[in-house]
Amino acid sequence: MDASEFRASAREMIDIVTDYLENIRERPVFPDVTPGYLRQMLPPRAPDEGETWDEVKNDLERVIMSGVNHWQSPNFYAYFPTGNSYPSMLGSMLTDGISTLCFSWNSCPVGTELEVTMMNWLADMIGLPDAFHFHPGGKGGGALQGSASEATLIALLSARNVTLLNLKEKDPALTTGQIIDRLVAYTSEEGHSSVQRAALYGLVEMRILPVDDKGALRGPVLKAAIEKDIGAGLVPFFVCATIGSTGTCASDDLSELGPICNQFDIWLHVDAAYAGSACICPEFRYLLNGIQHVTSFNFDPHKWLRVNFECSAMWVKDTSLISDGHQVSPVYLKDKKGNNNNIPEFRHWQVPLGRRFRSLKVWFVLRMFGVKKLQDLIRKDVALAKLFEECVKKDERFEMVREVTLGLASFRLKGDNDVNERLVAKINLDRRIHLVPSKIKETFFLRFAICAVDAQASDVTYAWGVIQELADAITPVVKGH
Repeated sequence: MDASEFRASAREMIDIVTDYLENIRERPVFPDVTPGYLRQMLPPRAPDEGETWDEVKNDLERVIMSGVNHWQSPNFYAYFPTGNSYPSMLGSMLTDGISTLCFSWNSCPVGTELEVTMMNWLADMIGLPDAFHFHPGGKGGGALQGSASEATLIALLSARNVTLLNLKEKDPALTTGQIIDRLVAYTSEEGHSSVQRAALYGLVEMRILPVDDKGALRGPVLKAAIEKDIGAGLVPFFVCATIGSTGTCASDDLSELGPICNQFDIWLHVDAAYAGSACICPEFRYLLNGIQHVTSFNFDPHKWLRVNFECSAMWVKDTSLISDGHQVSPVYLKDKKGNNNNIPEFRHWQVPLGRRFRSLKVWFVLRMFGVKKLQDLIRKDVALAKLFEECVKKDERFEMVREVTLGLASFRLKGDNDVNERLVAKINLDRRIHLVPSKIKETFFLRFAICAVDAQASDVTYAWGVIQELADAITPVVKGH
């Protein structure tokens, strides 16, 4: 494909993408396929000779679209939103065209400098304290990771490194293995599964702590666990708090957890992957009460700020706590311009060396939407979730698991878990709408997350009608309880 062929085919691809999004309501939200279906549709080996754009284009609907779960559909209510917008796509197109790796200032100066600025813009938008902003000569700052899972892993590994150095300084005879064997991290029972995975990668023990009736990890519970472990000769070193849990959008109490972590010199990381975006609206910034006590903080613009995946924003009060523990600098990566600490080297913030020019699509989105429009979109989604909550409360067969706070409604049929498992299976086999379940303690329930960019009240009432219709076959079972 030469430049002229690319111009023509790219214009066609833009039409394909635009038509897809404009007509997405017409597609069943969940594909009617079974595992392994694609093996029957594709040859066993790659073609020896290249095929034309037209040949590939003609297979898009049959091969690709037939197996897509349409996350941008207004009938998609599973997981959490995955950001999508035309401004973000424009930024991604330019990123792919430039095709640069932004692992250092030298590798792409604008890649580093635009990321620094975008992290400051985002920090200002959600109301992070000044200590998290990048200032020349200052300690704080942020970087764009691929996901909240990566941010949690980097925070935990960094906290582990800091603890190792501190303990070895106090007792040089200690080995790394002896120290790691004593390390303990903490999160709540409603924390994301990636927090436990981070502990697996970090080879440390993770305590899963109980929450209150609103899903929050409280200070006295954390303090008791810490004191018990210290009494047993262990070393508490890391706490991951959750703002906006996956199951019910519950949030831990930072104003209680923060002072305790400070008292025991423990790294406090905040996973606000979904809910953090809501803090661009002043009325939701109460979620960050106590943020001044936090060591690191993360949220995903690629969930609710219309930035396409992947783009996860992570800040640290003292960037050296991360960068110092991940530095390996061979000659070919050394800064030949004599860079100082006024410019971060983002390769020291992550596991891989290479990194995409993620800040470019953030710049496009923030400039072309503006803060006020993004605030309006957040508020619209919250209002839709509350509309769904009102529908649930009007049907005596159903109950809410917890009060709606943001764009997620967690609900269930009254009765045992079996009837709710049957209901979610019926919904997803029906394929008119798509959602996923969750479970807290022993209670199985359904999640209804507002995900589509252009979801409207009529979409919510349509989805509720589908749920009621499919529940009718189960209602007699529920009434027997």
